[in-house]
Amino acid sequence: MAFTLVTVASGARSLRSLEHGETFHPVVGPMIEAHGLHVAQSRLVERAQEMSGPFVIWDVGLGAAANAVAVLDAFRGVAARVELHSFDCTLEPLVFAREHAAELNYLMPWLPQLDALLSSGTAEAGSVRWYFHQGDFREIPTAPAPHAILYDPYSPAANPGLWTLQHFTRLRKVLTEPCTLTNYSRSTAVRVTLALAGFFVGRGSATGEKDQTTIAATHRELLVAPLDAAWLGRVRRSTRGAALRESVGPGPISEEDFRALSGGILFQ
Repeated sequence: MAFTLVTVASGARSLRSLEHGETFHPVVGPMIEAHGLHVAQSRLVERAQEMSGPFVIWDVGLGAAANAVAVLDAFRGVAARVELHSFDCTLEPLVFAREHAAELNYLMPWLPQLDALLSSGTAEAGSVRWYFHQGDFREIPTAPAPHAILYDPYSPAANPGLWTLQHFTRLRKVLTEPCTLTNYSRSTAVRVTLALAGFFVGRGSATGEKDQTTIAATHRELLVAPLDAAWLGRVRRSTRGAALRESVGPGPISEEDFRALSGGILFQ
């Protein structure tokens, strides 16, 4: 797997996967997107401070650690117990990022923690205990149930296995705590898939050229802007509203899925 450094529209430096043809955190750059899309939108610090036990965060798609570093930044000096569990099938992008830390800049304050994670799989930063889990995330891990998921794998086109209804249904079953899931996608198909898997789904904050993204949750009250009946009408009319399933291509939503969607918990 090969990577290169690129300069995105904001002027920030980021990574690009030559294999997948995708840039990490495009347009606005790693830190603006990570803080706005994941940390602020999920109210990680506020929610963690309300808990007596550890606040557990799953960072799915560690990549070059921008989302993880945003968590470390946010909890610097904060009195809250946090477990940050990062998942990826490889450390290659992080190793590449470490080699170019000075150019990427955002990694520089956290080089001791980054080196510890690369060498031993764990690191500490104040109140945050950081763990790395290597493997295929479709095999849902046995890490403690999360209160927030920063969902940032490659896109459905490049990594379809992490976006299917089967996968999200398995993931939903292990979420025993009130939990949010933030993601960069605004795709109708992705939102339909999450809803059919048992999540409440809402419109997420804007990032880069996208006027909105997607946030899902186990509890409706965790959403600021839940999807509504008007969105359901757009799903009905969409030519690409079908749930993402293994070995099934894009297309309009099926009658069976539309009945399940419109009669499910999303709109009750």
